[in-house]
Amino acid sequence: PVLVPAARRGIILYTVRDAIGRDPLSTGLPSGFRAVFEQLARFGYRQVEFAGYGQHANAPGGANLESVEGARLLRSWLDEYGLRAQGNHGFIPGSWPLTTADTDQFKRHLEIAATLGMDHMGTGGDPTNSSVKADWDRAADKWNALGGIARSFGVKLYTHNHDAAYGFLLDGGPQDAEGRPTRSSGVRKLEYFLKVTDPRLVWLEMDVFWAHVARYKFRSYTAHDGSVQQDVFDPAALVVANDRRYPLFHAKDGVVNTASGNGYDMVPFGTGAIDYRTFFSRVGHRTTHHPMVEQDNAPSSTDPAQSLEHARIGYRNIAALRRTK
Repeated sequence: PVLVPAARRGIILYTVRDAIGRDPLSTGLPSGFRAVFEQLARFGYRQVEFAGYGQHANAPGGANLESVEGARLLRSWLDEYGLRAQGNHGFIPGSWPLTTADTDQFKRHLEIAATLGMDHMGTGGDPTNSSVKADWDRAADKWNALGGIARSFGVKLYTHNHDAAYGFLLDGGPQDAEGRPTRSSGVRKLEYFLKVTDPRLVWLEMDVFWAHVARYKFRSYTAHDGSVQQDVFDPAALVVANDRRYPLFHAKDGVVNTASGNGYDMVPFGTGAIDYRTFFSRVGHRTTHHPMVEQDNAPSSTDPAQSLEHARIGYRNIAALRRTK
């Protein structure tokens, strides 16, 4: 059977950010939200994840659609082309405890998300850039509070990972000069975050590419007793163990490059080495997962048509995925 049902095939608009941001008066290529929505729908996409609400000033609706009024206009275009908004990498308050200004801005973004009909709203950043357990405890308190606010708008709050968030948590052993732990029990940072956040309030979006980079980079840790322990990350196993916490995925591909610090170089979805057929077969639950095709380097400085062409390739390849026997 098909691994990703037609209605679940999505793309994060960051992949085609150059097309959304360019001047429609300067090119015959699709430019701005409305024209890009039309093109993505022609490819077959049925869901989009936003990466902000800005476009070129000459595009229909003007430069800044980050308002309820702008969301209504965006929603009308989504409806016109049979697309569903399914998330946004947007504003998450930097303050904790929350300032009034941050809380108000967060609520404005939730109102925009609700107007767009999103079930989910999130961020492209990690809950904290620290590896220290106390900082992840603090981040969990903050995200539980934010998730409670989001729930009052009917929206589920999610965080998106890069590689470091699936590195090892520092939670014991000798302390450094500032009293922080320097060794690990072997738990990974977002794995711990899952345990200390409320499953009714906080969700995760797995960027499968960055999870594989973490698998490549973070293969051993120094245990509390000073011994070096080997532990190879299995992204799909973590999803299976926390299935309902992972509604969203970035379906991003890479070719192996051991000369790179990341172990992979990004390429159009379905043209790389990451085994998405096996990954999506293992994680299952086709009706509750939302894979979003993403390619950070799809825009080109020399070929303005490249990002949309790579989006087309990505759709073709995600639609072709079939379950492993």
